[in-house]
Amino acid sequence: MHVQLGCERLLASSALDQKRVGVVCNPASVDGELRHVADLFARHPTVELAALFGPQHGFRSDVQDNMIETRHGEDVVRRVPVYSLYSETREPTAEMLAGLDALVIDLQDVGSRIYTFIYTMANCLIAARKHGVTAIVCDRPNPIGGMDVEGPMLARGYESFVGQYPIPMRHGMTIGELAQLFNAEFGIGAKLEVIKMDGWARGMYFDATGLPWVMPSPNMPTLDTAIVYPGTVLFEGTNVSEGRGTTRPFEITGAPWPVAERFAEQMNALGLAGVFFRPAVFEPTFQKHAKTACAGCQMHVLDRRAFKPVEAGVALIAAFRSAGPAQFAWRQPPYEYEHTKMPIDILAGSSELREQIDAGVSARDIARSWTASVDAFKKIRDRYLLY
Repeated sequence: MHVQLGCERLLASSALDQKRVGVVCNPASVDGELRHVADLFARHPTVELAALFGPQHGFRSDVQDNMIETRHGEDVVRRVPVYSLYSETREPTAEMLAGLDALVIDLQDVGSRIYTFIYTMANCLIAARKHGVTAIVCDRPNPIGGMDVEGPMLARGYESFVGQYPIPMRHGMTIGELAQLFNAEFGIGAKLEVIKMDGWARGMYFDATGLPWVMPSPNMPTLDTAIVYPGTVLFEGTNVSEGRGTTRPFEITGAPWPVAERFAEQMNALGLAGVFFRPAVFEPTFQKHAKTACAGCQMHVLDRRAFKPVEAGVALIAAFRSAGPAQFAWRQPPYEYEHTKMPIDILAGSSELREQIDAGVSARDIARSWTASVDAFKKIRDRYLLY
């Protein structure tokens, strides 16, 4: 038995009978039997599939790099238009929504504020309100569990497509819970229905759900990737490789200047809970330092419950900076439609993290600085939890 997904419960009901629907989805939008929701809607005897919408990386998740827009097109199998919501628009237009009774959103989030699918969902809620369409969010598991909340909050003035709303880096919510929070707490006000899962509990990681893992995006190959991602995604704001162009992106980090064995030894000496840093040397096939040997480490998470991914990611950045002060650099804009602010600042949610690392503040003390804002967020979050 597997956790029953929101899409499975919706399709088994009569809620959409005789309605024209658009579906926001990508290759990970499958049911427990690996059937894609676009096919299930297209074959449904009483529902008309009228349009498909794809998030970043595309409806087919075939665009490898981030920050590469995808085109609109036609689905030749299902005979409906495919609209890109990572294009000249990140919000469905009136023309795209014309004639729809409902917009169904069925995307697999990975539990981090940075992951853009939750803002594609939010933008769909905004468009649904503007154009009088019902928005239906089919809930899916948070693959890294719904218990732990960690990391810096997004500060006002640092909003971007990798952080539209003030939530922590690791939010500990499902996409359906986030839909409710965004819609009510941040004033979207769409006509929203969230279709809950059956059988999911907050303590579950994805491999406890009985569901098949399909890559939500090209550089999210495994659950192990998702577990470390809330911390190592910060490397996108540096000149250190976050492992893109390898088979273990975000688990492996490296740069041309460290000595791998010394670097890993220093990381392990920090005594960070639940993780071991194994020395690694690799050569990315694309992106940063492509075809250049990079030294660093691979994070092996030994205890998920104890592991703090954001603190670990911060400690790693500080260590790469310390290993090569003259070589390390913060990435310069543009990044994710932001042309002025530093990429690390919009990733972290403010300039504070960058300033703390530059000032030599320890990762442990940086993590302590998040406590009050995380505690305040938890009180808001509690109002929108479904499980």
